[in-house]
Amino acid sequence: NAILQFVLVALAVFFLVKGLNALHLREEEKKPAHKADPNTALLEEIRDLLKSKR
Repeated sequence: NAILQFVLVALAVFFLVKGLNALHLREEEKKPAHKADPNTALLEEIRDLLKSKR
């Protein structure tokens, strides 16, 4: 009886977490890709210049 209760609770928690993860992933897909920060572009340019000097 205790084993059956444990399995049922484990399955319920598993499907609850699985559903919440699916909702979380769906929300992240809806978010627009964040725009590149001007500082990031500048840092990438500096990185590329340093690479070319090697």
